[in-house]
Amino acid sequence: MKDYQAVLYDIDGTLLNTVNMNLYPLLRIIKEELGQEWALEDVLKYMSYPGVATLKELNIPNLEETYQRWVRYVNEYEEGATPYHGVNELLETMRRRGIRQAVVSSKKRAQYRIDMGGNGLDRYMETAVLEEDTTRHKPDPAPILECLRRMDLGPQEVLYVGDTRSDSLAAQAAGVDFGYAKWGSVEQQTVEYAAYVLAAPQDLSNLMEQKNQKR
Repeated sequence: MKDYQAVLYDIDGTLLNTVNMNLYPLLRIIKEELGQEWALEDVLKYMSYPGVATLKELNIPNLEETYQRWVRYVNEYEEGATPYHGVNELLETMRRRGIRQAVVSSKKRAQYRIDMGGNGLDRYMETAVLEEDTTRHKPDPAPILECLRRMDLGPQEVLYVGDTRSDSLAAQAAGVDFGYAKWGSVEQQTVEYAAYVLAAPQDLSNLMEQKNQKR
């Protein structure tokens, strides 16, 4: 077993349940801009996309104005971002064990402050690589590599935990082991590259405890 020094996390679908708060407002945007009625299942794949990239793929006009309206709808949505059961305990346990923690996400920094900061999870993170921090995004490895640079760690020293195929491909391209967080995944494609399949946050805690005992 590798001796991981740090765990890097995706946010949406991994630490925080944000599916409804992001995608129901997106369905509203699609109806307003395209005049089409879509179902939630039709937009699940966009959970791993940066927001503007989603609108570009959907060929929605007036990108900046529409994106700002989508953000407003997201933050007005009555069901906000909530940590998955066991996430708070996981992050606190990692902190106590001396495992370094960071975030690599396609979320914008302003939304990070609302979602992670609002739930008090940002205090556990040594750094956060977000949409504005790189010109290329997952599945490109650039965000993960930027996090490694900031933390002065090699690929073999970290585990990246995420819930999508895009996360797994980014980890693979960066030479980093991937933990597939199935507890929040709505991924519709096969995730081929995963060193570990994790059914609950406790599984990750148990995995890291085993590695600690081998030190």
